[in-house]
Amino acid sequence: MRSTLLGIFFGAVALFAQSDRGTITGTISDPAGAVVAAAPVEARNTQTGVVTDVASSATGNYTIPSLAAGDYEIRVTVPGFKKFIRQGLTVQNAQTIRIDIGLEVGSASEAVTVTEAATLLKTESGELSHVVSIQRMDSLPVLQTGGSAGSGGIRNPIAVVALIPGSAMTIGVTGPTVRINGGVNNSQSMLVEGMDASNSLGQGASQQNQVGVDSVQEFAIQTSNYAAEFGQAGSAIMNITMRSGTNAFHGSAYEYFVHEKISAGQPLLNIYNAKAATIANGNPRAKTRRNDYGFTIGGPAWIPKVYDGRNRTFFFVNWEQYRAGANVIADTISVPTAAYRLGDFSKALLTNGLGKNSSLKRYSSHSYANNNSNAASKQKARAWKQSPSLASPISQNAG
Repeated sequence: MRSTLLGIFFGAVALFAQSDRGTITGTISDPAGAVVAAAPVEARNTQTGVVTDVASSATGNYTIPSLAAGDYEIRVTVPGFKKFIRQGLTVQNAQTIRIDIGLEVGSASEAVTVTEAATLLKTESGELSHVVSIQRMDSLPVLQTGGSAGSGGIRNPIAVVALIPGSAMTIGVTGPTVRINGGVNNSQSMLVEGMDASNSLGQGASQQNQVGVDSVQEFAIQTSNYAAEFGQAGSAIMNITMRSGTNAFHGSAYEYFVHEKISAGQPLLNIYNAKAATIANGNPRAKTRRNDYGFTIGGPAWIPKVYDGRNRTFFFVNWEQYRAGANVIADTISVPTAAYRLGDFSKALLTNGLGKNSSLKRYSSHSYANNNSNAASKQKARAWKQSPSLASPISQNAG
């Protein structure tokens, strides 16, 4: 009974699962156009070496599902025909590509190798989608730091929306606001490796929850006519595929650096700047310093003389840290001088009667040093000796 309940539970969970995997499908035929049934088909990921084997059906059709995003090579070996090899196939996030295979009569020791890329025309689905790789995101000025990136200041992978036709994104206090094809704001569904992450990556979520940009392999956005498996979404489906290790060790280090000395100055200010000679080019720059740095490393899980994970087990690590410094209050404020604290306002340039021509007497601690009987005067002297508040009308920075 317990096993049955567990089976029903996990089966129900699988029904609600969405996939970020790709698919290769097609038909296998001979030179006469007749379909070839039970033909073994092998798809190998050229980066990880992982092999997926299927066979064609009685109608000559084959489908290789659940392929991780990456570059693939297809091999078909049928007795009486030359070996067929198709290279240079790129499987993208949540995409289906069609590769029809035509076999030629000959020996299996001979091979027909095709290096042509898959056609861009989508014949297997009517969805409208866009896939952006991390290399394209890094090569374009869409990944910014600071306030333009969001409330957390760190680079935000959702900025890829700027590359999608019919979309718009604005940055607010609580996070990015995304609108796709004029739909309701933030009605999209966010998926990471097929798992729903809308609550942790959507509007109002802290950017500490987001995935690191350098750990993303592809960012796919389906804007219309997406499959029924991608339900519970309004304007779009955003599907993120994370990077994986390969059979070779690879790593990188990065630093996104912002400093006011290498930033463009504020225009039209050097005319009014009284200290232009002391400032670079006479153009003042507000203090702005940001550092977004980290590293990545990935490869096969390998322990010398214990375990070799090539073609089987891989790892990938991304570490990132963001630091920022800026002037929180850039306004100039005044503080009371020593004369003010002693009650001497003769140098104050004011119009409220506290200047030189004022009839108000100068009070100091010496004026009441020997007057023990006048308690009110002592109290007034103590009041004059106290520092004025910053909210007082004294704005002249004397001294």
